[in-house]
Amino acid sequence: MPSYSPDQHRPDGDRVLAPFLQHPQLPFADVLTGDDVRQALADQGVHFGTRRTAVYTPALTLWGWLSQGVHHDKACLAAALRVAVLLLALGRPPGDGHSGTYCRARAKLPHGVLRRLAVQVGRRLQRQVPAPWLWRGRHVQLVDGFAVQLPDTPDNQKCYPQPPTQKPGLGFPLLRLVAVVSLITAAVQDLAYGPYEGKETGEPALFRRLLAERVAGDVVVFDRYYCSYFMVALAVRHGLDVVVRLHQRRACDFRRGRRLGPDDRRAQWRRPERPAWMTAEEYAAVPKTLTVREIRVTAARPGFRPEALVVVTTLTDAAGYAQEEIGDLYRERWQVELDIRSLKVGLRMEYLRCLTAFMIEKEIWANVLTYNLLRKVGAQAALLHGRHPREISFTATRQAVEASWQPLSTAPAAGQLELGRYLLRELSEQRVGGRPGRCEPRAVKRRPKKQALLVKPRAEAKAELLAGRRDRRPAGPAPQGPKPRC
Repeated sequence: MPSYSPDQHRPDGDRVLAPFLQHPQLPFADVLTGDDVRQALADQGVHFGTRRTAVYTPALTLWGWLSQGVHHDKACLAAALRVAVLLLALGRPPGDGHSGTYCRARAKLPHGVLRRLAVQVGRRLQRQVPAPWLWRGRHVQLVDGFAVQLPDTPDNQKCYPQPPTQKPGLGFPLLRLVAVVSLITAAVQDLAYGPYEGKETGEPALFRRLLAERVAGDVVVFDRYYCSYFMVALAVRHGLDVVVRLHQRRACDFRRGRRLGPDDRRAQWRRPERPAWMTAEEYAAVPKTLTVREIRVTAARPGFRPEALVVVTTLTDAAGYAQEEIGDLYRERWQVELDIRSLKVGLRMEYLRCLTAFMIEKEIWANVLTYNLLRKVGAQAALLHGRHPREISFTATRQAVEASWQPLSTAPAAGQLELGRYLLRELSEQRVGGRPGRCEPRAVKRRPKKQALLVKPRAEAKAELLAGRRDRRPAGPAPQGPKPRC
């Protein structure tokens, strides 16, 4: 960037991505490049840090934010110190090392830049995977929603209010998110978010925002919460095929319709009345009938719940898509639950940390960008060593990138390639075990430490504690001199 001398060690867009094994001789090197970072910043008009004495440039600030995503210590002070160490290692003045300067630089990065880079990584990675990784030659998208907690601040409460079941001062703002995740790479393709409660804040409403960005020809898999006539119709309009579990309120009779095989039929759905969220023009554009295929899938293995379910799909060609293939594909929907766990637990995204809604958006996309870059590293290890990306441990990938963060950020190109090949070889050995039909109780053995719950606003509880301490003070002057020994 302009505030650094033009030498090979300047912290520019290429060095920002160096910890994620971006060497051009490694696979998927063009999923996100330094030029992409520079172009995204230029398109958004991000030009701070241009003075010769400036410490934080946009690229260096992004490097610090990605380091927060990878490291388990999310404190801004820790990130600011990592930046100072990087600058010292590169022979640059480290600045003051205070978190305040770093936080002000973070606020200057538009969330549009972070979103653009995160989505680009997920989509390019998916489109570059080899053909043997595809399902029947097609890309499959998994869809699911989740919620995260925010710090209890007035601004967060205003934009993302806490549930009304929680008393004022005792709850936390809640943010609902819906993610579209690749079945192959586990990378997030897109994300929508909004308040946890209110009109048009449910998961189907959030997913409808993402439909226009989907690629025609893909297969979308989601659970029965999304199973509605209009959701299937809108997906078909955008050129998508759907695999979804039948909603519990929709009846299914395999004696009706065109029989395609045992527990396999082609049925006609009729358009229901116009919902409140749909305009009359949109309703008129929806077809009056839909042809779908309904398949009964039986899970006879112990521990599965329920033992039988009905899957609905627009893949109505029984000769091209066997009944067992559709059932197996729907079972893969569970992968998105594990991917969300990797986001929420692996990157500690279940509790966001920014104090304003303005910064919360940036934090969300910074985490998604970090997650997708880690998934890209896992795909690199899989491609080089004959694995599937789902076989590479996400936790091990994060640990490997964390362990090599500073060396990769400061090493020359030859050192980055050597270290990258070593890490990818080691990651290929950290495989996730194939455990089909695994059954485990939803309980933990380790007893958590019991802690009293706050049942009144913190200010009131503190006032009561202070009042109680004053009441317990003895009357009269305080005793003088040293305390007697017993």
